[in-house]
Amino acid sequence: MFLSVFDIFKIGIGPSSSHTVGPMVAAARFLEKAAATSLPHTGRLTVTLHGSLAFTGKGHGTDRAVILGLAGEKPDAMDPDRVEDVLRAMSSRGAITLPDGHPVSFNPARDVIFDFGPALKGHSNGMVFRILDDDNNTLLAETYFSIGGGFVQTEAERMAAVSADKTERPAPDVPYPFRTAAEMLDMGRISGLTIADMKRANETVSQSAEQLDANLDRIWGAMRDCMNRGLAISGTLPGGLKIKRRAAEIHQKLKDEQGNNAIQPHRLMDWLSVYAMAVNEENAAGSRVVTAPTNGAAGVIPATIRYYLDHCLGADINGIRIFLLAAAAIGGLIKHNASISGAEVGCQGEVGSASAMAAAGLCAALGGSNEQVENAAEIALEHHLGMTCDPVGGLVQVPCIERNAFGAVKAVTAASLALRGDGTHFVPLDTCVETMRQTGLDMNERYKETSTGGLAVNVVEC
Repeated sequence: MFLSVFDIFKIGIGPSSSHTVGPMVAAARFLEKAAATSLPHTGRLTVTLHGSLAFTGKGHGTDRAVILGLAGEKPDAMDPDRVEDVLRAMSSRGAITLPDGHPVSFNPARDVIFDFGPALKGHSNGMVFRILDDDNNTLLAETYFSIGGGFVQTEAERMAAVSADKTERPAPDVPYPFRTAAEMLDMGRISGLTIADMKRANETVSQSAEQLDANLDRIWGAMRDCMNRGLAISGTLPGGLKIKRRAAEIHQKLKDEQGNNAIQPHRLMDWLSVYAMAVNEENAAGSRVVTAPTNGAAGVIPATIRYYLDHCLGADINGIRIFLLAAAAIGGLIKHNASISGAEVGCQGEVGSASAMAAAGLCAALGGSNEQVENAAEIALEHHLGMTCDPVGGLVQVPCIERNAFGAVKAVTAASLALRGDGTHFVPLDTCVETMRQTGLDMNERYKETSTGGLAVNVVEC
């Protein structure tokens, strides 16, 4: 099993990797498919959103993301300040032009359809793109699933992936193709390498060491820039809940207190929390973030890295690279063996996974052994098991923003506990990941990013 660190960490726009980034990618893929297909020079394009994409699509901006993708925009290159202009242009144009120059009718208000019936088989984040002729006969259709973290699969790819999970697959062409945490630890013992070193060796099969470091620095730079924007911007978040941005105000108060001897020791946790909140306020505003491993959990890892950089002895840029490599190794294991999708397993798969990744990354950056790194990830994930995904109003704001702060706090606590031990512990990470998967399967659909249960219902009803 091999997922690149740059599959786990992707630059995109908020507020959701599964509901925003994924649909943009799917739209682009459908345009490519249409361009490669011989079609009459007529027709109309429609997009039908199913499952969680329908129930929370408005709050997550899924309809807007689809329109942006059909306009040719890419998540990693989209300027958030241009979004409204592109949407207005698409609305007034009434058509799109395929890559081969073929025009197709497309009215965003009419042709992006929210289907509130049962979810499609395969995944709760399903969408169907169609090109119809003048008599509404289907000329071309494709089903896509947005499976979390910006990853997208066609219906055929999804079926193949599920089938492959049940069979023995050939190992990828990398030196350390660990599929489980147990294999990862065994390979580390045999090779004498750290988890970050093994991940580095896998990555440098396809790029030079210098390119890898530059790309890791680029990811951290995007995280840092997002955090700094969030620490500087005040106001109210979009979406109708009238949620006030708090990170800038809290950050200013923390800076004003510097040098004051009469402060509480837990103030350090306030710094960690405000870092995470700043990122997720930016995500909620539709700004540029790094999927880590999802947008809804994008604040946990940057906050923990900033905590490492600003508050830990001996922190440096190489430590940040070690952090990202180790975190990506854990994220890849969780995605491969369970899920990082809130619509599939609840928020345990988003903030829980991010917290486990951050705990592992911090432990590695602080010199932890492979066994301690695995232990840190397990501690953090274990204490998110069963966490539901119930965003109020379908918006990635409540409880998501504060939940990232707590995920970061748990990550630091988990790393610290692991470093105090020798790496031996009762529950293996693999067992914890499998427990998360099973818990997600058992979880009622109302608590998996549909906003039909939990806080999403009770806050409105109060």
